[in-house]
Amino acid sequence: MNRRQVLAAGVAMGALPGLSWAQEADPVWVRQPTEPYRGKQDDVVFVDALTGWYGNGAGKLFRTIDGGQSWTQILDRPGTFVRALGFVDASLGFLGNIGPDYFPGVTDATPLYRTRDGGLSWEAVTIAGPAVTGICAIDVHRAAFINAGVLDHRVTIRAGGRVGGPALLATSRDGGETWSSEDLSALTAMILDVHFVDERIGFICGASDTNVEQSRAVILRTGDGGHSWSRVYEGARPFELTWKMSFPTETTGYVTVQSYNPDPAVTQRVFAKTVDGGLTWSEMPLVENAAVRSFGVGFVDERHGWIGAVPNGFETRDGGATWAPVQMGNAVNKVRIVPNGGGVAVFAIGVELHRLDLPG
Repeated sequence: MNRRQVLAAGVAMGALPGLSWAQEADPVWVRQPTEPYRGKQDDVVFVDALTGWYGNGAGKLFRTIDGGQSWTQILDRPGTFVRALGFVDASLGFLGNIGPDYFPGVTDATPLYRTRDGGLSWEAVTIAGPAVTGICAIDVHRAAFINAGVLDHRVTIRAGGRVGGPALLATSRDGGETWSSEDLSALTAMILDVHFVDERIGFICGASDTNVEQSRAVILRTGDGGHSWSRVYEGARPFELTWKMSFPTETTGYVTVQSYNPDPAVTQRVFAKTVDGGLTWSEMPLVENAAVRSFGVGFVDERHGWIGAVPNGFETRDGGATWAPVQMGNAVNKVRIVPNGGGVAVFAIGVELHRLDLPG
């Protein structure tokens, strides 16, 4: 079934009112041969077109060296919830654990782990400062600089969490060797995603309250490398929080807004967009359907991108002005865009893992 047929079927069933954009004969999402999992898996990450990792809430971590055609399990740690992953290169990486007292069966109280051998072994990371309860997002930022006449990179890594609170951000400014944390609870009740577009400017997805009935969606911004933060967006509706973000350029960014409102009459689902480097944000409509809850987001450029959701994902090619349903898997929590020759490979992880190849 092509995208136009999928769209027509969705409209005919009354599930996707108001959507009219569609295109035919496009590349399709291909399910990858991963281990079956009963729920949403939260992260997948690649350091190049061949080498990547994904993990899940059962404490399992898998690695591929062939671009996702096959995967090898390299970690099995029941009680650990693999919530976030970040790798500097094929050897050095970090694993964020959600921590206990939120999801059933999670007993591991160590929020952050480090590997130096590609994930074969892991050690707990020591974090100075307020105690970090759990991690929901890891951001690895590489900045080029001239070091004694040689091109080098400064690597800054940030790990934030968690859903349900408290809002703690851990930062390493020396490539992951030493870490310190800060409590951002005065500005956001949770940290659900973190991303820096350069060494100075970064963003946090959050929520105004740990009680979802009172919560409004929140975005924080820093312009000084994370030394200070301010709210640049706050939604007006309860039962909402922001979830994941994508910045295809330094000025244009997209953030998913989740709604947990139990009222079936509240059907409008939105996302937030900025075109001025995150100084201001506009809410834009995604779909009118009370059954939809959005999760991950990824854009290859300012106009072309995807939002993962329950029960299906959505695609736009006009910067979010219109969206069409797309079969990229259920409950896609993270969308990763990886250079692949002259084009890109797009990976979407949720209940399953799917891949989309786009030519240059």
